[in-house]
Amino acid sequence: MIELSGKERAVLREIQGDLPLSPRPYAAIGEKAGLTEQEVLAIVEDLMNRGIIRRMGAILRHRRAGVKANAMGVWRVPEDDITRVGKMMSEDPGVTHCYHRDPVEHWPYNLYTMIHGETEADCERIAERLSKKTGISGYRLLFSTREFKKESLKIF
Repeated sequence: MIELSGKERAVLREIQGDLPLSPRPYAAIGEKAGLTEQEVLAIVEDLMNRGIIRRMGAILRHRRAGVKANAMGVWRVPEDDITRVGKMMSEDPGVTHCYHRDPVEHWPYNLYTMIHGETEADCERIAERLSKKTGISGYRLLFSTREFKKESLKIF
């Protein structure tokens, strides 16, 4: 069992959901938890150093941000070229996520990218650009039709 102080619990309670939309979100969290911004940052850093927080991430609510179309690009990349291609694709401004996965029978794709645009045609243009830039022509785009879940983990 992990022992947490009252201050640590207060910080975890506040950061487990959406961060405040503020130029200084940790100051706003500190205000709610009765701590200074510096205390919140020190607690978060300590919790990360102790492995209690493994990572912090952001969820892009792309529809609210004006992005209407998104596609999972699935790519057939030679395994000996996966690092080069993955790096190039992940650095492209049209890609928000890039993952290497093992291909399976009847599904030969081993690199996955999330591509966002205002229209499906925008996503297609981004994929074409990625294909030309990397030299990888074996790909498909799988367009999202419905979003089922997008929320933060809640422990407290």
